[in-house]
Amino acid sequence: MADKKPRYLQNNKDMAWSLIPLLLACLVIAAIAGQCSLRVGGPEAGEVPRIDLGASLQADANALTFPVRSPDVPDQWIPNSANRGPVSGSEFQSSTVGFVTENGNFLSLTQSDASEDELVRSKTEGSRVSAGGAEAIAGLNWVVYGNDDTEPYWVADLGDTRAMLTGSGSQEEFIALASATATAPVLDKR
Repeated sequence: MADKKPRYLQNNKDMAWSLIPLLLACLVIAAIAGQCSLRVGGPEAGEVPRIDLGASLQADANALTFPVRSPDVPDQWIPNSANRGPVSGSEFQSSTVGFVTENGNFLSLTQSDASEDELVRSKTEGSRVSAGGAEAIAGLNWVVYGNDDTEPYWVADLGDTRAMLTGSGSQEEFIALASATATAPVLDKR
């Protein structure tokens, strides 16, 4: 009675029969760990991550040399991202925060000591956009940049800084963020 088949008699069928118990064991472990699921209708939207907007903007105000404002956005908006860093292609710095609106759109506010041209150039990353309009909101004049292939970019001069709004939001959401930015208090350094 032979112990094993000789190696030259083993084939792909033998390999498949060897792998099936291994795959079943992996599926059982994944199911127990809760790391896999089957959704017949496709994926569902998960919970939007939330950041502490006040703490993020205060940290930026403490670290940056220009005034940073803290806009009072609608309560239904979820602050979900923050970034501080250089404006690409220049020595200027920026503070950016992002929001998911109640309609699921994304808007971001960038504050910087860079000029309007430098700020637009850094955010559009080489896309050719031109000023296509203006909006006067809460005492600030916003220059609207964009074209059919890009999202809109709204830029306002706040004196010592420039503010830029961009994202997939509706006109009303842009106006709400522009108004909140125009009336936002400057944060004191701590």
